[in-house]
Amino acid sequence: MSNQQAIATTASSPGILLLRWIRRIPLYVLVLLFCIITAFPIYWMVVSVIQPVEYSLNYPPPLYPLAVDLSPFREIFQAENNLGRIDYWIGNSIVLSSMTTLICLFLTVLGAYALAGKRWRGQGLFGLLLLMTQMLPEALIVIPLYATLDKLNLKNNLFVLALVDTAFILPICIWILKNVFDTIPNEMRDAAMVDGCTRMGVLWRIMLPISTPGLVAVGVVAFFHAWNEYLFAASLISNKEIYTAPVGLAAMISMVDTPIDRLMAGGLLFSIFPLIFYLLVQRYVVAGLTAGAVKG
Repeated sequence: MSNQQAIATTASSPGILLLRWIRRIPLYVLVLLFCIITAFPIYWMVVSVIQPVEYSLNYPPPLYPLAVDLSPFREIFQAENNLGRIDYWIGNSIVLSSMTTLICLFLTVLGAYALAGKRWRGQGLFGLLLLMTQMLPEALIVIPLYATLDKLNLKNNLFVLALVDTAFILPICIWILKNVFDTIPNEMRDAAMVDGCTRMGVLWRIMLPISTPGLVAVGVVAFFHAWNEYLFAASLISNKEIYTAPVGLAAMISMVDTPIDRLMAGGLLFSIFPLIFYLLVQRYVVAGLTAGAVKG
């Protein structure tokens, strides 16, 4: 028996395999603990929804449903106290997120191409200043922004809110797509221009088809930002007919009474749509976010 065969036989022996498995036990326990901590809030939300609210308010609350009551799902679709219904709120959130995603994709493509397509004086400084705008907290400008839009009579407008959301997520989206564009060899761009393409032709015919994962990643980042954004939506939307889901659900909370079961049911429904959306595009998101991390 050769040395390689002997080493392979020893490595595959039951004792060695058992020792490797035992060494991995702490890692498995740590991963399991992390999964439990991450999934418990979702589990608790489901338990609080499907059992009568009096059980959830007991102390200590039961860790599993003692009874089943699905009425909160029915009640959340009924207008109450002129607050609106969850399907209207989610519909408004879908419209807002879709507009934000489309606007952000269009502007991101142009901005990323400007930073990656051609070298120009001050390019590095401009990119750094663009990224530094992400450090600006939303709460810092919400009051002057509210005053400006109020003077212009642009409140209670989902399109204007989409523009505001786009302005805050655009810098990071440009940097994501710029890294993707940087991985495209310059030879491909030069060859396309030799064949008669303009710079915009190179962008639309060469770079964008190759950068599909990056575009999907940008779209997902923009969509989730607009979907979860609350501060600007709560400040600029006072018309209950166009409440987004975060604003509508927050409006259910009051000092007198907070319907915990309906609030949990609304939160569960609010989480389902983006979860399905992400599961459908997750492989593109991973490819787009890691593009440019290693350049050949």
